[in-house]
Amino acid sequence: MKVINTIGKRKLAVARAVLKPGKGVIRINSENLNIYQPKLCRLRILEPLMMAGDNVNKLNINVHVYGGGIQSQAEAVRQAIARGLVLATSSKQLKQEFLDYDRTLLVSDVRFNEPHKSCDSKPRRKRQKSYR
Repeated sequence: MKVINTIGKRKLAVARAVLKPGKGVIRINSENLNIYQPKLCRLRILEPLMMAGDNVNKLNINVHVYGGGIQSQAEAVRQAIARGLVLATSSKQLKQEFLDYDRTLLVSDVRFNEPHKSCDSKPRRKRQKSYR
């Protein structure tokens, strides 16, 4: 098996995953997944790994993630890992399981926060009109 590179995006967070043949070591920003904090984010990242089953034990996964917040980074990481597992196993059944469970595992969510407009304090708020 060759090396597989995949990306995952959520809001401003970008995760790049590298999957190589190995013993099943998973690292996020050079940190082992078992000590990744907060626990809720770690559990979100583990979802595609648990669904893939024994296929994960043959792969080393290194993920580099930057930008966004904690939850966005976790979403980006799980998307990059899920995409990589589908490519590594080339299984249509696994791909369909991911899509049925949560579509954002394979398909990017394109929603972003709205930028501030010029001369206004907020993205949607308009300046108050004065008649005098």
